[in-house]
Amino acid sequence: MSAETPDRARRDHHATPDAGHGERVGVYVCHCGHNIANTVAVEEVAEWAGQQPGVVVARDYKFMCSSLGQELIEQDIQQLGLNRVVVAACSPHMHEKTFRSACQRAGLNPYLFEMANIREMGSWATNDREAATQKAKAQVKGAVERVVRQQPLEPLYVDINPNTLVVGGGVAGLTAALELANAGYHVYLVERDSSIGGHMAKLDKTFPTLDCAACILTPKMVDVANHPNITLMTWSEVVAVHGYVGNFTVRVRKKARYIKEDLCTGCGTCVEKCPVRIIDQNFEVGLGYRKAIYRNFPQAVPKYPVIDTANCTFFQRGKCRACEIVCPTDAIDFNQKDTIVDLEVGNIILATGYEQFDARRVPQYGYGRLANVFTSMEFERMVNAAGPTAGRVVLRDGVTVPKRVGIIHCVGSRDKNYHEYCSRACCMAALKFAHLVHERVPEAEVFNFYIDIRASGKHYEEFYHRVLSEGAHFIRGRVAEVTDAARGPGEEGQLIIQVEDTLIGKQRRIPVDMVILMAGMEARKDARQVAALFGLGCDYDGWFTERHAKLDPVVTMTEGILVAGACQGPKAIPESVAQGSAAAARVAGMIGQRVMKMEPVRASIDAASCSGCRICNNLCPYHAITFHEDRKVSEVITALCQGCGACVAACPSAAISGAHFTRDQVLAQIEGILWDARQPEVLWLEPQ
Repeated sequence: MSAETPDRARRDHHATPDAGHGERVGVYVCHCGHNIANTVAVEEVAEWAGQQPGVVVARDYKFMCSSLGQELIEQDIQQLGLNRVVVAACSPHMHEKTFRSACQRAGLNPYLFEMANIREMGSWATNDREAATQKAKAQVKGAVERVVRQQPLEPLYVDINPNTLVVGGGVAGLTAALELANAGYHVYLVERDSSIGGHMAKLDKTFPTLDCAACILTPKMVDVANHPNITLMTWSEVVAVHGYVGNFTVRVRKKARYIKEDLCTGCGTCVEKCPVRIIDQNFEVGLGYRKAIYRNFPQAVPKYPVIDTANCTFFQRGKCRACEIVCPTDAIDFNQKDTIVDLEVGNIILATGYEQFDARRVPQYGYGRLANVFTSMEFERMVNAAGPTAGRVVLRDGVTVPKRVGIIHCVGSRDKNYHEYCSRACCMAALKFAHLVHERVPEAEVFNFYIDIRASGKHYEEFYHRVLSEGAHFIRGRVAEVTDAARGPGEEGQLIIQVEDTLIGKQRRIPVDMVILMAGMEARKDARQVAALFGLGCDYDGWFTERHAKLDPVVTMTEGILVAGACQGPKAIPESVAQGSAAAARVAGMIGQRVMKMEPVRASIDAASCSGCRICNNLCPYHAITFHEDRKVSEVITALCQGCGACVAACPSAAISGAHFTRDQVLAQIEGILWDARQPEVLWLEPQ
């Protein structure tokens, strides 16, 4: 070994001890640079490991995951005849696949490998070097005891259905659908709203280039609607999901529009003649009106309207039928019913998006109580040329033009009372609003109340300086209160923003005519129900959990189900588009293989021991266990099982065992970890 590579064999392979099982174990302890070696005495752990029964060789190395580190393992397997390998390093989540591949290249079954996580569970958990070293020894001992009992396993292979389901018709879902369709694969795009486009369809312009949102989104929407490889299903919801990667069966409920789509020309006569006019709480967020038969916006895709039965006079009183009378193609069908459609797909991409934080939850800012306090989405609709005010910036009375506008950042975000995370897009949207106010009302003064300006994207910083040069005021400090209680003549009839300006260290009261609250993003209210439907996990805030935040952000722990866009966490448009493309690329790669290799770590049930209690059926998060009524026993559907082990732990009859996690293996690991536990003292009493 060179002086630059501090690895060394701790035991000679000619002096092989025997663990009683005939296995020859190699132990490799990683320094991980300073991550582990600064806290754990790596050399001591390796030397100690080399003295354990069954261990043929034990080495420590700077970076075991490097190509040189992997070659070291491969050489030892071939030259020393190792038939078991233990690596003590980082999380198996990070590098288990790396070392399994190294074992496989050397001719060893990859499931005869075990990993001890001495970084996240040791060196990163404490600064006590002695305690961390002792714990690392215990983890290595447990891994050695376990690995000698592991059995060779072979991967499972499943065919991949080339069809893909995309759930959500926002910009991330549209991008994913188009990428796959253009690659020649069929896509089913399911959207719960009556048209596609998502939140982006409500915007006027997008930062920092100030492109017209409709101009860049509408072509995508039209492409999706007309693409021969895309089946668009709007006004529809997924109600059930069964199957496994490559072979999902998805049940979709297509809600009745009460419109015959094959006859409707989208002329809009029915909408025009409908006598019912109600406040639009969905697309116009309460600022505008719509009819009982409506389309969300003029460029809506698809072009067919939908009847709101809760407000339609015919459905409520059995009268009217104005839309039916004026329709030139007899496309109105009041008898239409919901339909159920079953789809067979190989992969699923979830792009269900986000919801805007409800600003009423911050009562001191006065939203819902003070008329001229608006949310960011309300202002988006106000400045939109197709919005309720035709793009004019006015107060709630619809006439008065504001002379002073206050924009409050981080409403519901970066706040321990609501959400600690940053919503990422709000700062830039606030800068865009400042620009649009100056554009529409040149004489207006704009005040931005911010904590930090987070302008980290391409050309974002330049846009920030552009807004500064336009004369926008920036006051650093979290706003304490928005009130209409005047303290002097200069505040009469205005909204007062009370804030501590932290740059000058003073309390300030800024009178304005209009306040815009930059409400943050939050997970949809039904995110956890959707996650349960698809067998996913959610984090504390309700965002769908990805397999790895940095290295695998679009893949979930459920094989064949991917996430894209803001359902995984707050994102701006460019990030959502990138993630939609990434998810599509991953799916296209799997389809291209035609056959997918799956981990063989699965549960199985011994029918002779099964009592038929069904505890496992109800517990399985992946719906992978079925119950045979005729035999009164449960059975694991191997392809559906994800090897989580929940059923194994819960089975009162011990009838379920998990491959690679048998009771024998787990108990041996526990005994190994407790190797230094104090033995009970035995008192010998002398006979009287």
